[in-house]
Amino acid sequence: MIVIFGIREKLNPIKTELSDVIHNCMQLVLGMPEDKRAHRFIPMEKEDFYYPGGRSDSYTVIEINMMAGRQAETQKKLIKALFQEIENKLSISPVDIEITIKEQAPHQWGFRGMTGDEANDLKYKVNV
Repeated sequence: MIVIFGIREKLNPIKTELSDVIHNCMQLVLGMPEDKRAHRFIPMEKEDFYYPGGRSDSYTVIEINMMAGRQAETQKKLIKALFQEIENKLSISPVDIEITIKEQAPHQWGFRGMTGDEANDLKYKVNV
């Protein structure tokens, strides 16, 4: 699951395109299937969204929650692809993008009535 935070007036107009960019990077780097898009957008009022100096109102936070198993190089490749593609497609500078990857053990995921370590029918690889 991916959670995206930003200032309402900046985030709402680009939600669809940003979701496409993020999912395309997930497919390219992690091999995620087309139907595994799980994005949650949290548009915030400017007065509720504090961010570091030197950033613009386009500042966007992307939290990627995934099952543990991806190699450090794979995760770095994903982060760099996101920086590049968001800048190319949406003209948001990498200085205005913050990305965190939060990994949880497969037994800490619950979906389709089971835990992640019980799922044996995933259409993608976790250990890449």
